[in-house]
Amino acid sequence: MTLRLPLSPAQSLLRKLIAAGLDAADPYQALLNSVSLNRDSLRVGRKTYDLSRVDRVVAVGAGKASARMAQALETALGTRLDDGLVIVKTGHTLATKRIVVLEAGHPIPDRAGLCGTKRLLYLTQRLTSRELLIVLLSGGASSLLPAPVAGVTLVDKQRTTRLLLRSGATINEINVVRKHLSLVKGGGLAASTRARIVTLILSDVIGDDLGSIGSGPTAGDPSTFADAVGVLQRYRSWHAVPAAVRRYLCHGRKGDAPETLKPGSRRLRFVQHHIIGNNRIMLEAVARAAQQEGLHSKLVPHPIRGEARVAAKQLTDLAKAITKRHGSLKRPCCVVAGGETTVTVTGRGKGGRAQEFAASAAFEIAGLPNAWVMALGTDGTDGPTDAAGAIVSGSTVALAKKLGIDLRSSLKRHDTYPALKALGCHIHTGPTGTNVNDLYLILLL
Repeated sequence: MTLRLPLSPAQSLLRKLIAAGLDAADPYQALLNSVSLNRDSLRVGRKTYDLSRVDRVVAVGAGKASARMAQALETALGTRLDDGLVIVKTGHTLATKRIVVLEAGHPIPDRAGLCGTKRLLYLTQRLTSRELLIVLLSGGASSLLPAPVAGVTLVDKQRTTRLLLRSGATINEINVVRKHLSLVKGGGLAASTRARIVTLILSDVIGDDLGSIGSGPTAGDPSTFADAVGVLQRYRSWHAVPAAVRRYLCHGRKGDAPETLKPGSRRLRFVQHHIIGNNRIMLEAVARAAQQEGLHSKLVPHPIRGEARVAAKQLTDLAKAITKRHGSLKRPCCVVAGGETTVTVTGRGKGGRAQEFAASAAFEIAGLPNAWVMALGTDGTDGPTDAAGAIVSGSTVALAKKLGIDLRSSLKRHDTYPALKALGCHIHTGPTGTNVNDLYLILLL
């Protein structure tokens, strides 16, 4: 990973804080902290598995961090790992020895993902109850594991995904629809095999809901076909999605198509889940790093959610209060927050939720001296761009005016990428190998 930040008096400090967060979210070390092998005794978290009763150990998985997790699992298990396959976002491949790593499209599923998922299911469907399946799961798995139900094509799922991503629906709501159009999501992967399953999860979902992370391929799903229809109707996408999607969901709502695997299912007795890392662990590491740098630090207790513009105003209200010396937090200080915002897209602008958050924050802190706001996608990609996020300061809006850049218009058109690029505000990391939601910082020196 190469971390490139905008030039500013705070560059060195921000680099240290970002690095501390990404190091804490490193799935390689997180997995090794949770998994170890001593002869035939496999420890996963607080649970131990006797491998003398297991014929083979096979690993499958998907997500932006799954290649890094695969490397760690190979280190932990060595020759006791017999076979495996994981699917990662294009460009996120890493070298492995026993686990095959395939690339596929994200956030829109593609044919590579479809073919990769078929290979993955071919592997799991042939496992017996004498074999152990280790599932490596991280954010991005929903898009990387396309397995459309009968009558729904990949093109149908692509159109539906695009509509949902632009609708303003939360990731949980999007996943409700995805689960009911998939053979893998909503417990479908668990139902595909007779093997005992251990799922290792790097969570990109606030609260670590097992059914939401990667659309829960090995977890029970309490949502229904009626819920999926409700999401599409609520975000005015019902009549825009392909007819095949509407037809299948309607069949399911009437009981004419199989529901997802439900909590309490007998199959789930043979499935265990272990969270090896999440957003909170990263945030705590950043807060500690800020304190070590001599800053007063505040860790926002609640996740940042909702529309990026609204969330930016809510968080930057803290910066204004601190500047006015309201409350106990004093300069120099760092406010640390995490979460995942949404953007209801209109038009064809280029950007992402972190860039929209940062651009909105620039107006809120305009004129504040020695003030910076950062928004970062921890996977290294913000929306369909090469930027991981952006950093703005109290002088960003003034600089935009000086350069003739209409930042406010860019926000209205959801076209923040070109404007922030021209202003030199982008953060570039390349693929980080992890994915634990977003990181937000307010720095007041």
